[in-house]
Amino acid sequence: MRTALCDQLGIEHPIVGFTPSEHVAAAISRAGGLGVLGCVRFNDAEELDSVLDWMDENTGGRPYGVDVVMPSTVPTEGSDVDLNAMIPDEHREFVRRTLSELGVPELPDDERQGDAVLGWLHSVARSHVDVALKHPVKLIANALGSPPPDVIGRAHEHDILVAALAGKAEHARRHVDKGVDIVVAQGHEAGGHTGEIATMVLVPEIVDAVGAEVPVLAAGGIGSGRQVAAALALGASGAWMGSYWLATEEYTQTVGESAMQRALLAADSSDTVRTRIYTGKPARLLKTRWTEAWSERDAPSPLPMPLQNILVSEAHQRITRSNDPDVVSMPVGQIVGRMNAVRDVEEVMATLLREADDTFTRLNDLR
Repeated sequence: MRTALCDQLGIEHPIVGFTPSEHVAAAISRAGGLGVLGCVRFNDAEELDSVLDWMDENTGGRPYGVDVVMPSTVPTEGSDVDLNAMIPDEHREFVRRTLSELGVPELPDDERQGDAVLGWLHSVARSHVDVALKHPVKLIANALGSPPPDVIGRAHEHDILVAALAGKAEHARRHVDKGVDIVVAQGHEAGGHTGEIATMVLVPEIVDAVGAEVPVLAAGGIGSGRQVAAALALGASGAWMGSYWLATEEYTQTVGESAMQRALLAADSSDTVRTRIYTGKPARLLKTRWTEAWSERDAPSPLPMPLQNILVSEAHQRITRSNDPDVVSMPVGQIVGRMNAVRDVEEVMATLLREADDTFTRLNDLR
């Protein structure tokens, strides 16, 4: 299975894997796809630099990419302390009360929260770009649309391609007009930040709008070779997969054995919800007692980005430490219903390719 995208990115298979885990990203690249490391977890540019050093040494000379979060509308900036002062007491009390009702224990004194995740800030995302440009990355993707023109220009000066996610054809058109090289058509069923239009409808719309000018990757609801083949049939040049890699041994290597993975393995495709409680922008999460609490009548409305993330940052720490699968807070797409076992990335990739090949053979037999 090979498309023109493979030559453009220097990869064997038209599968791009987004992940917050450097171990998963490196394994995807070694298996012939393009591993894309999500940078939002890195408050410290030096920590990201160190991780990318590790990527340089562990991808076997294969290309890889990074994903940053730069909203098209620059969010509120300031120090963590300044931003904390903007969070209403009503919201803090709701989080405190909800965690208590859910039985989520306080953090031990020696694990008290430091900085919240600030990777959602425009300035921090820019520091991620600065670091990435020092490494042999092949792609810089932006999860929230077109990066600023100067970021696109700097990437191109370093012969780095730029990708942007789009939830509508008009978004894709704007991305291309601004100089984006690859458009990721991310459908409603995808995990994380996502729009209103389903993948089956969205991909051909975006292909028709910009596919003659740039490659289009299909994203959302892809977790089998049949779905990769379907993406190509819709006109995409490849598949962008995110959620599916959460159920891999390499992801466990990054985060350790977790209630989150147990919750994902037990979920079906109806066990997700699209909500603003994670970052302040609509994002699809695993449905748990934590997400359900935010839909109760007495729950406050989520705050705008990045205040919502700062509000729930310590809650996420406590939830993770509680090791309770019933309350985890994790972005994941509807493909979670197919994530029924933990496998290594090499096996996942081999299965995708075999299933896609079988699908092409079956379809050819219909002619």
